[in-house]
Amino acid sequence: MALDAALQARLAEAGQEHLADAVRAAPEAEAAGLLAQVEELDLGLLRRLVDELVLTEPEAHGPGHIAPPETVPLAADEPGRARDLEAAEQGEAALREGRVAAVLLAGGQGTRLGFDGPKGDYPFGPVTGKTLFAQHAARIAAMRARYGAGLPWYILTSPVNDAQTRASFRDAGFFGLDPESVRFVVQGTLPAVDRGTGRVLLEAPGRLALSPDGHGGLLSALRRTGALDEMAVSGITTFFTFQVDNPLIRVADPVFLGHHLSAGADMSNLAVRKREPLEPVGLIASIDGRTGVIEYSDLPDELAHARDDAGDLLLWAGNIATHCIEVAFAWELTEGGLRLPYHRAVKRVPFVTPDGAAVIPDTPNAVKFETFIFDALPFAGASVTVEARREEQFSPIKNATGNDSPATCRRDWNRLWAGWLEAAGVAVPRDGSGEPVDLEIDPRLALDAAELAARIPPDLVIDGPVALGPAGP
Repeated sequence: MALDAALQARLAEAGQEHLADAVRAAPEAEAAGLLAQVEELDLGLLRRLVDELVLTEPEAHGPGHIAPPETVPLAADEPGRARDLEAAEQGEAALREGRVAAVLLAGGQGTRLGFDGPKGDYPFGPVTGKTLFAQHAARIAAMRARYGAGLPWYILTSPVNDAQTRASFRDAGFFGLDPESVRFVVQGTLPAVDRGTGRVLLEAPGRLALSPDGHGGLLSALRRTGALDEMAVSGITTFFTFQVDNPLIRVADPVFLGHHLSAGADMSNLAVRKREPLEPVGLIASIDGRTGVIEYSDLPDELAHARDDAGDLLLWAGNIATHCIEVAFAWELTEGGLRLPYHRAVKRVPFVTPDGAAVIPDTPNAVKFETFIFDALPFAGASVTVEARREEQFSPIKNATGNDSPATCRRDWNRLWAGWLEAAGVAVPRDGSGEPVDLEIDPRLALDAAELAARIPPDLVIDGPVALGPAGP
C-alpha cells in the first residue's frame, strides 16, 4: 500500500520510518487498518516522549519536601457536624440545579480477578450476584430521584472493553436509566516503543502495540469527544470521578461536593486513612507547598513509618482516586494538548519483527507511556482534601484474594448494612465471630441509614441472607 509522501516525511522526522515499511509489508487485508493507526499517531508528542523518557535516561528526583496535607477531617464534634451540614446544603443545591455530572473510570478488565470481561461486569453482590455496573447505576438512579437532578453519567472505557461495556448496558436495559443520560467515552492510547531504540512496536503485522494512556487520559478523552463541551452547554460546572472497582463509594456525595465548591477549588480529593505504613495506595500530601500525590513506591521508608505525637501515621491520607473537578479547569488543562506530565513504565511487551516473526520477550523490552489524573493537582489554583470513613466509602475489588478482594468487600458491605439495620432496630443474625449474614441494600431503597429506617417495614425480620430493594425483601 502506498503512503502519502508527507506522512513518510513526518515518520522519518519522528524516527519512526520503519512504520512506513510495515504498512507496505502488511498483508493486503490488514494494511489499511495499520495505516489508519499510523495516521492517528501524534508524532510530535511521540518524538518528545521518546527523547525524554526512552533515549535519555530520566534523572531520579526526590519527591521534594513532603508534609501532611491540609484536610477537612471527619466530623468528631458538633462544630464539625455543623460544618459538614453546611457543605452538604451547598452540594445538594448544586445537584438540584443540574450543575454536577458523574464520571466513572471503567477501562479495566477483570484479569486479576480471574474474570473474563470488563471489570464493571464482575458479579460481586453477595446475595444477588449484582455487578459493579449495576450497583453504580442504582446509586446514580437514587441520587437523581432524591435531588430531582439529571446527574448525567459519563463512563470512560478503553478500546479493549468499550464494545463489551456498551453491550452490557444494552443487554441490561441500561439498568433502568434513560440511555440518553449515559454517555460512553473511549480512553486514548499510546504506542509501546522498544526500550533501546524508541521505535514503535507492532503487536501483529497489521497492528501497532497500543496501550491505554493512563487515567490522566480521562481529561483528554472528555475534551476530544466533546463531552466537556456538552457539560458546559448544559450548565454543568463540576464533575465527580470515581473508580468502577469501589462499590461502596457515595457517588456525587453532597458533603464532598460542598467542601469542594465552598473552597472555590479547581480539583479536590477524597482520602481515607491508610491501614498500615506500607499499604500500596498513593499518598495525598503537601509537596513543596502544593497538594499532590506520591506513589507508594516513591515514598521514603522513614516517612511512610513516621508518626505524630499521638502515635498516628503522620502521612495518612490514602488516595482513592475520587475527585471533584471543575469543567473549566479540565478545559484549561487540555487546551493545545494535555498539560499533565507523562510517565514511563518499563514492561514486557510481545511483538513481531519486520519479517513477521512473533517474539515473546523474557525480560522487560519496552516502554509504555501514561498519565495520572492526580498530576493535575499542582496546577489547581485551590484544592481541598476531604477525609472519608474507609468503612463507609472504600472497599475496592482489585485482587482475587487477600486485601481489596471480593471477600474483603463482601465483609465490609455486610458490616456497613448490618449497622444500618441495627440502628433502625432490626436484629441481624451473626456468626460465631460476630460477622453478619450476607446482606444487600439497594441504593434505590436507601442511600443512608436514616433513609433506610424510614422506609423498611416496622416488623421486618431477618433470619438469613437477604437483599432489600425498592419493593422490599
